[in-house]
Amino acid sequence: MTLLAAPASWPTSAWPESKPEAQGLEAGPLETLSAELKAGKHGYVDSMLVIRHAKVVFERSYPQDYEALFATAPDKHRDLYNYYDPAWHPFYQKTKLHTMQSVSKSVTSALLGIAMARGELAGVDALAAPFFEGYRVHSEDPRFAAMRLRDLLTMTSGIRWDESTVTYTNPANSCAAMEASKDWVQYVLDQPMAEAPGQRFVYSSGVTELLAQVLKKATGRHADDYAQAHLFGPLGIRSFHWKHTPTRHPDTEGGLYLEPRDLAKLGLLYMNDGVWDGTRLLPPGWAAASTKAAVLAKPKTGFEYGYQWWIIPTKSGRPPVFAADGYGGQYLLVVPSLDLMAVFTGWNIWDKPELDLVYALDSVLRAVKP
Repeated sequence: MTLLAAPASWPTSAWPESKPEAQGLEAGPLETLSAELKAGKHGYVDSMLVIRHAKVVFERSYPQDYEALFATAPDKHRDLYNYYDPAWHPFYQKTKLHTMQSVSKSVTSALLGIAMARGELAGVDALAAPFFEGYRVHSEDPRFAAMRLRDLLTMTSGIRWDESTVTYTNPANSCAAMEASKDWVQYVLDQPMAEAPGQRFVYSSGVTELLAQVLKKATGRHADDYAQAHLFGPLGIRSFHWKHTPTRHPDTEGGLYLEPRDLAKLGLLYMNDGVWDGTRLLPPGWAAASTKAAVLAKPKTGFEYGYQWWIIPTKSGRPPVFAADGYGGQYLLVVPSLDLMAVFTGWNIWDKPELDLVYALDSVLRAVKP
């Protein structure tokens, strides 16, 4: 990953703003994409934010009448994780805090990195089993005993899981079943081992929820409290919400709410090797290791996966890009070699497809002047 010179002005209190042209971007392609979003061509998109050289160069919002939209949602979806309750989604309690969904996973990964920097976690090769003392575990299965934190971070745990072949409204969906249970961590640990860890990528919100317990065991603090003290506080993120599971663990797999400008701070932190305004938050090299391909996640599209981050395939001259990606259209796209980031939020969850991540990315890249 290309590392950058530190910004002249860190956006701890506020992001400086600039015109696109002053930062080497053409406004035309950004305005074209924005017009498509405003017209509803890509479903329900709530915001678009583009940052270059640590300056906000383009920002738009697209108000949606979610109360009216939710009134037309199919009845079978009504009780799905508050998804159709305008007090919860996509904005929290009618504030500017937007649901991040699985972008929460990338933030959770950062918290583990911070715990390693602080000496509270030994490293990614630490065995996972000791962190689940007090839970029922597959103590006789050598595959479970061999599982490492690296295997949880890269979703190669070997635990049987399926949230990809059936919809979230189907009781057979592993994530839906977990979220309906009284103890999410125990639910995941109750699932049988399907194979040896480290062998195969299986997208699993469950293994990210296991990281909530890892963090609590290692630091003595829940993920939301730990984030406030050691990540959000230093970054100047003053407002956030993190949903809790029935056992008080934060929903590390999808329950975080942030404002788009605050999410972008995470991208800037990673582009600067985990250093923020002269203070190291992440271990040296953690950002690069996290956003380096560890496993091929989607063979058909070439998408790869690191430590809870997606790596976008390079083709047709596209530079290396890593991304945080959340259900409904939550994207943080980071292009280190161009010192460029884009954030999109939306809520396409039942009658329209999500804004295509690659389409959004390539639309922004077209704005970069040669």
